[in-house]
Amino acid sequence: MENTELQFILGALKYASEKHILLKRKDVEGTPYIHHPIRVAELICRIGKIVDSTVLSAALLHDVIEDTDATEGDIIEKFGEEVAGIVKEVTDDKNLDKEKRKELQILHAPHLSYKAKLIKLADKICNVKDIGSHPPAKWDIKRKLEYLEWSKNVVSGLKGVNQPLEELFDQTLADARLKLTDLPVTELLTI
Repeated sequence: MENTELQFILGALKYASEKHILLKRKDVEGTPYIHHPIRVAELICRIGKIVDSTVLSAALLHDVIEDTDATEGDIIEKFGEEVAGIVKEVTDDKNLDKEKRKELQILHAPHLSYKAKLIKLADKICNVKDIGSHPPAKWDIKRKLEYLEWSKNVVSGLKGVNQPLEELFDQTLADARLKLTDLPVTELLTI
């Protein structure tokens, strides 16, 4: 990786961290949100063996349009059309209700570009891992299990993009299911 590529990635990291600075994840700990896009990019690089600066930068930026005041135009201006296009591909339209957004993720997954599929897959790995180990504070067991099933359906449309990431998703999903179903009987009865 050339120095300019590294500078580009670090610029994306800086921008994402500035945009996410006050945001927290929904877990009990209130984890700083920026940890999530960093983990997504890190998985793509470490497990997926992808060192493309465009992919890694888009991974770091993948939630900025959806969750902050950043616009597609901002991303184009700072990181170019290709990065902005990838980010746009993985961005949900917050004007739609949650169920419609979830349905569209399943429908759109097979049609994403290769680079967007990598990000969507790593994003689902991170989210499924969080559901199993650091779930949103207000989610009951039924909602957690429904999220796992929905994630599996999204990822089924990403098959063939990167075998190591796909294998990690399968293992992460199995681990999360095991953690969630290895609960006291009283919690399982609420399903």
